Amino acid sequence: MTPTFKERRSWRRVRVSLVREHSDRPYAVRHAGDVVGLLRAFLRDDPREQFVAVYLDTRHRPIAVHDAHVGTCDSSPVHPREIFGPAVALSATAIVVAHNHPSGDPTPSTQDRAVTERLRAAGELLGIPVLDHLVLGDARFFSFAEEAFRPLAGDDV
Repeated sequence: MTPTFKERRSWRRVRVSLVREHSDRPYAVRHAGDVVGLLRAFLRDDPREQFVAVYLDTRHRPIAVHDAHVGTCDSSPVHPREIFGPAVALSATAIVVAHNHPSGDPTPSTQDRAVTERLRAAGELLGIPVLDHLVLGDARFFSFAEEAFRPLAGDDV
């Protein structure tokens, strides 16, 4: 279920940590479309690549969205500490990362694949799994989890 505009508007920006926290988490993230619906409002209409992380609780409900990095028109290098620092502070149990492609084409680059593997390895070490990495284009998106046929949430969530 994609959140409504009113639900997305209820997210607020916390200046100190640059994290948008959601006070009421009504739905669990079960597939990539849930996260895409949430992030379109944060990533649209920017001519630069933005890398964001969605932090999830034990039931895979969003805790916060963090603007981890803003890049240039064609790159957004991100370091694991920029993603996992807030995850540890928020006691997140899982994360979904995403970034936009201002060109509109969500086809992942070689660098996108390398960042995904680096973040997955860091998450495995910390015990905070990266459930998916999404690349958002104009009307389409690419999901690394769907490419690998891995579900975002188990049946018990």
